[in-house]
Amino acid sequence: MRPEQFKAWRRSLGLKQKEAAEYLGLKKRMIQYYEKGKRDGRPVEIPKSVRLACFALKQGVADYNGERILAFEAEPALSEKK
Repeated sequence: MRPEQFKAWRRSLGLKQKEAAEYLGLKKRMIQYYEKGKRDGRPVEIPKSVRLACFALKQGVADYNGERILAFEAEPALSEKK
């Protein structure tokens, strides 16, 4: 996910930076770094866990309690699809 994609994700949900930070369990400053793509002049990569959380929020999943999601039980495992 590139910085401009991250910013577009946040805006598509109508979230302010502070709100996005709260949903993702981050500090507002990290949201700013991800949107700029830099921190102190160095490139910042958006971690996979944050990218996955962005996807979940976009799909309407705001929290997960560890139980299986019934909609995915019938799907074959990724290794079986190959």
